[in-house]
Amino acid sequence: MSDDSRPAHDRGRDRRPGAADRSVDVDPDNPDLLANRPVGEVRIPRVVVGLAASLGADPESIWRNELGGLTFRVGDRYVKWNPPGSDVDLLLERDRLAWLAGRHPVPAVLDSGSDGDGQWLVTAAVEGESAVADVWRERPRDAVRAIATGLRALHDGVAPDETLESWSAAAWSNQHPAELGERPEPSRLVVCHGDACAPNTLIAADASWGAHVDVGALALADPWSDLAVASMSLDWNYGPGWQATFFADYGIEPDPARIDYYRRLWNVAS
Repeated sequence: MSDDSRPAHDRGRDRRPGAADRSVDVDPDNPDLLANRPVGEVRIPRVVVGLAASLGADPESIWRNELGGLTFRVGDRYVKWNPPGSDVDLLLERDRLAWLAGRHPVPAVLDSGSDGDGQWLVTAAVEGESAVADVWRERPRDAVRAIATGLRALHDGVAPDETLESWSAAAWSNQHPAELGERPEPSRLVVCHGDACAPNTLIAADASWGAHVDVGALALADPWSDLAVASMSLDWNYGPGWQATFFADYGIEPDPARIDYYRRLWNVAS
């Protein structure tokens, strides 16, 4: 598993509650840069230090998000950690990963918990690298195909049930802010990733789609909520010019009204 999620604002040398006295790199001179991997000092939470000691492995910093959340690779496992007060509930992601297990390729949950220092989720590593790893940034055609193929597999291949439906009313993709005006009727209702930005697709060594990560916003929704966000994120990660290719690879004609609506909804509700 690679847990590179969306681009996020690095917060430099902030000391987070529960941090231990070990560190990895984050760039302290550019605290406002969008980044997908820390490049200067990051304090490692105690739960990660403890896991690393039990496995005899050094933690590798993978990601830092704008809310102070951290992701580490420790041996053959990944640990996501959020500080107290984060808007992201890792236990919700745990439940959705467990629901998807056996239905769709996602990392297996190994452990989770929370205490006064923060909240954590431990998952098994799965084959593949994030679609924004250097190798795939250098091969954007292959990356775009894999992202589209993976979303199509999720939308067409996973059947919803009452459990998923019970989570869906609160999802950003099903909100109706008055300031956005009339909401388009859903084209259909499918199991949607909820954070379909490029980094949340894992790609295998042969360039095939491998798995999805960061599924905490999984919901029954209009597939255009995923397609609008995924296509928008291509510009951030590979530069302009790939959106038409993405829609062709998915097998659908662009729907400008739904794309516009769900991008605006993403910005105000996600």
